[in-house]
Amino acid sequence: MQAESKNQRWQPVVIALLLGATLMRPGAGLAADNLTLSGALVAAACKIKAGDEVLAVDLGAVTNADLYLYTRTVGKTFQIHLEDCNTGISNSVTTTFSGTENTKLPGLLALGGTIEKGVAIGLETLGGTPLPLNVASARQALSNGANVIAFKVFIKGEPQAVANRLIKPGYYTAVSTFTLDYP
Repeated sequence: MQAESKNQRWQPVVIALLLGATLMRPGAGLAADNLTLSGALVAAACKIKAGDEVLAVDLGAVTNADLYLYTRTVGKTFQIHLEDCNTGISNSVTTTFSGTENTKLPGLLALGGTIEKGVAIGLETLGGTPLPLNVASARQALSNGANVIAFKVFIKGEPQAVANRLIKPGYYTAVSTFTLDYP
């Protein structure tokens, strides 16, 4: 497991601890302490607004003709709403998106499923700066109370699929996890 900063918050957070027990026959002695559990309590600078823990962004219908002509779609904006931010804990946030990377377009998200469509999903800032997978965004300033961090998502044709007109139409999905870090 990678080292985490003291204010890092993973979305979604899933932690499982499985402990096995053995049956002891009556009269058996108790063993010495052999399990130590530890952790850390941290103060997150913000809470993610209920409902924003899992976001669904519908990119709508895209024609392969547009991808052949422009190689990518115009970015569609999506937002992550933060509540109860406390700038006494941190006055900025970075966002890192992770997921399965497209092998033909490094830094972009691969589509789910086993059939290749010849496209990938990209993320960028509102200003159009690319946000490659597994790379933290630039710091975004926070204010006390509610805040909104916004990004854009787009579809990009793989170079060979565009050049050879091999983009396959059909329904597509992709999954990414975002991590907020309060440096």
